[in-house]
Amino acid sequence: MSSKEYLEYILEQLPKGVKYIKMMGEFILIYENKIFGGIYDNRLLVKNTSRAFKYLGNPVLVEPYESAKKMLLVEEIDDKEYLNELVNLLVQDLPERKVKKKI
Repeated sequence: MSSKEYLEYILEQLPKGVKYIKMMGEFILIYENKIFGGIYDNRLLVKNTSRAFKYLGNPVLVEPYESAKKMLLVEEIDDKEYLNELVNLLVQDLPERKVKKKI
């Protein structure tokens, strides 16, 4: 379970306009209508795209939760410029999220 304080710190480092969805004690991160990662157990994890993998320089792959698809662990969370570039690279590789229509 992730803390609200950790979420707020990470959001300060990320580009303006990053939104989040709280889900089962964790946080899904969205930018430009694309889910690019999340905060799981107070760790910033992002989707494993070719650009992100290369940018992070041989990062660690971890499961956000049991039996989930592995994601890239972002260890450098204190460098705002670094994280902004990472997010911009991620959104280039990802499709827009499909929003379910409410009935």
